[in-house]
Amino acid sequence: MPASKKTAKRSLLVTSATLLALSLTAPAFADTADETSPAKSPTASPSATPPANMSTVGGEQLGRPGTQVNLGSGVPVLPKDITARSWIVADAESGDVLAAHNAHWRLPPASTLKMLFADTVLPKFPKTTPHKVASSDLAGIGSGSSMVGIKENETYTVHDLWLGVFLRSGNDAVHVLSAMNGGVDETVKDMQAHAEDLQALDTNVVSPDGYDAGRQVSSAYDLTLFARSGLQKKDFREYCSTVRAKFPGATAKNKKGRTTRESFEIQNTNRLLTGDSDVTTYQGIAGVKNGNTTNAGATFTGVAERDGKVLLVTVMNPEKDEHNEVYKEAARLLDWGFKASGTVQPVGELVPPKGVDTTAQPGAKASDGASSESASTKPVAAATKEGGSSGIGVALGLTGGFLVLLAAGVFLVNRRWPLPDLMRRRR
Repeated sequence: MPASKKTAKRSLLVTSATLLALSLTAPAFADTADETSPAKSPTASPSATPPANMSTVGGEQLGRPGTQVNLGSGVPVLPKDITARSWIVADAESGDVLAAHNAHWRLPPASTLKMLFADTVLPKFPKTTPHKVASSDLAGIGSGSSMVGIKENETYTVHDLWLGVFLRSGNDAVHVLSAMNGGVDETVKDMQAHAEDLQALDTNVVSPDGYDAGRQVSSAYDLTLFARSGLQKKDFREYCSTVRAKFPGATAKNKKGRTTRESFEIQNTNRLLTGDSDVTTYQGIAGVKNGNTTNAGATFTGVAERDGKVLLVTVMNPEKDEHNEVYKEAARLLDWGFKASGTVQPVGELVPPKGVDTTAQPGAKASDGASSESASTKPVAAATKEGGSSGIGVALGLTGGFLVLLAAGVFLVNRRWPLPDLMRRRR
């Protein structure tokens, strides 16, 4: 199909999907509990079955309920023990969706929504920027929230705060960064606008930290878009792949009366990155984010690389109630994806953000004279700086061409949307 016709077809598809998403807004929101309501009651949980009609962003097949996969000769069968309400396996580079299950079902996202928060706010502040925490910065944090341990009247760098967000899923760190960004309300508006730019039309943001809140929903499809967008950013890749780091503690006086401030270790809660008693570290894992709340259940989006293939997986709310089940199901889906990649016919695609021209050819030049940067074809050593310890040993320069950044913010790419220097874990 000629590039111009393909682009026009995609635009028509996204437009129709937008109208469908808007028409589905009311019933989807009605299934979500407010953070002040009895979230533990059955009536506060989302419905047990997906809607008959869902968004078709990325392809008509992705809007159908149930499992979507195009099995054929040489394609391995999907693992049978996947109990998640919604999941997706996609090629992070090409955007091909290899298989999905209720991909556009609008569900509570829990802390996986922090991927959108980070992708929105992370570029705004240099990591060395200091911030003294005021009591108002920590106001409104939901009861029972995960916390990294931020103290009032203590000063933290932006780098410290992002470690708290990614490693400990600290809602306190999210609220402090939101305060720096003009407040929670302003941050929510920024996140919603960015979600729309990413064409993540299933998402409605209420709280920047992903805490259970009425009308706060996303989907496996949208969460995968957030991860793919975030992974374009070097700092995002470094934070989401950091296994452990030192975090500043409270200022105190020692026995000699001297003021000191010690630090304590924090560890990433992504069990495919760190491992656990019943989960081994996943080969090639490089992030991204996990979550768990009463209303959302367990959620997880991960990225992994093997033999030059980079896959994204999102798993939302497994019904099987076992320890670390969300990671076990994510690992099985990744295993399938690496076996099926190259043989399975995609069921859809991860759409690019608005303004991304996916028709550029190798050697294309920006008309306004903007500079271009060639993607390295060789691995280069990488290390997490400023106190972070990473399981990442290599920054992988993906082959496939250069990236041209126009002054207007439009990307021309040889491939659909390459992940530059994706960091992967070395065994």
